[in-house]
Amino acid sequence: MFRKGFALRGNFLWSEGPDELNIRAGAVAVCDENGLCAGVFDELPEWYKTLPVRELGETLILPGYSDLHFHASQYEDLGLGMDLTLLDWLQELTYPEEARFQNAGYARNVYGRLAEELRAGFTTRVAAFATVHREGTEILMELLNGAGLAGYVGKVNMDRNAPEYIRERDAAFSLEETERWVAETAGRFETIRPILTPRFVPSCTPELMEGLGQLRKKYALPLQSHLDEQPEEIAWVRELCPGSESYAHVYDKDGLLGPDVLMAHCVYLTDEECALLKQTGTWVVHCPCSNSNVRSGIAPIRKYLDLGLNIGLGSDISGGHSLDMADTLREALSVSRLLWRLGEERYTHLSAREVFYLATAGGGAFFGKVGRFEPGYAFDAVAVDDGPWRRPGDDLSARFQKMIYRATARNVTAKYVAGKMLF
Repeated sequence: MFRKGFALRGNFLWSEGPDELNIRAGAVAVCDENGLCAGVFDELPEWYKTLPVRELGETLILPGYSDLHFHASQYEDLGLGMDLTLLDWLQELTYPEEARFQNAGYARNVYGRLAEELRAGFTTRVAAFATVHREGTEILMELLNGAGLAGYVGKVNMDRNAPEYIRERDAAFSLEETERWVAETAGRFETIRPILTPRFVPSCTPELMEGLGQLRKKYALPLQSHLDEQPEEIAWVRELCPGSESYAHVYDKDGLLGPDVLMAHCVYLTDEECALLKQTGTWVVHCPCSNSNVRSGIAPIRKYLDLGLNIGLGSDISGGHSLDMADTLREALSVSRLLWRLGEERYTHLSAREVFYLATAGGGAFFGKVGRFEPGYAFDAVAVDDGPWRRPGDDLSARFQKMIYRATARNVTAKYVAGKMLF
């Protein structure tokens, strides 16, 4: 019987759990006609013998990484403003750059280069901020879809506490533009979908937050924003929302938390906020590079893991200095060790297996059955050539450890998203 699909042969690595690594040397994985994994086998089963097999030799084959938080409009600012704290960084660097995306030609140029860089690296799934500009946001969705990536893009909402040249004129206008954007992009792209994106509480009036809650309910849309990134930001929210129990409760009041919600940073969650995020299933997106660069602090990810919160990773450019998620994994390891040494010994530091889990099966779960080589999961796969540092006799466990610390996007030699070959 002829079957559709294909198979890959190589050395497969994927997470079964936060500290459980499945290692299959010289195995063969089958992708079915729907872009789903049909299983990983020692030898190709008889009923799949008609499938074409791509031989990937000694490369390491892993699920793609999910980047759950980055600002696509800040791509040109990578490496700039690292001596500023968050609020100054927004005013002096970020808002002026984002204003340029009112020009569709500029947006297409910058977003095109960003999409190509993402296509070439570890990232297969994304959750991206665009800007307040509807046309530019649609361009970003088009280009990421064209590059073969999957995930979400959001048109930013912002109607207060920002310069007039980038601020939307009022809540009604912001909501009208957002609903028009949702309508214009509904079903338009194969792999990229809209996600509501209030920038953060200080930049959104109560009227806008309430309206976004209504749009979220009306269209069953996911949402992304920021939470508890820096002490100054948290104090500002307290001034703006004096009757609220906490920063997280401001979102919750309007129905803006839930299992389809990404909250970036979460460096300073209170115990009450942790309980609220767990109760609602809201996601914590750990952005270690950004938190280090703009001096936000170190999120206690071990604590959040122990509490059972949903957690993924984000590059958070351009607070983060690299779009390569391999750098994000390494920084997550480094800052967790620093936190342990700086007095939080009760929280053991993260392991290489754990950050790999957060980037694959952990964060991938936000998109559904993503991030594992298991039957029924989306066939997202990245092949990594570790030949430049592989020693004779290294087993796959040692090769995995070295890959975490040494691999970059340049070592990616093959890539699939939902069964579609990118290269």
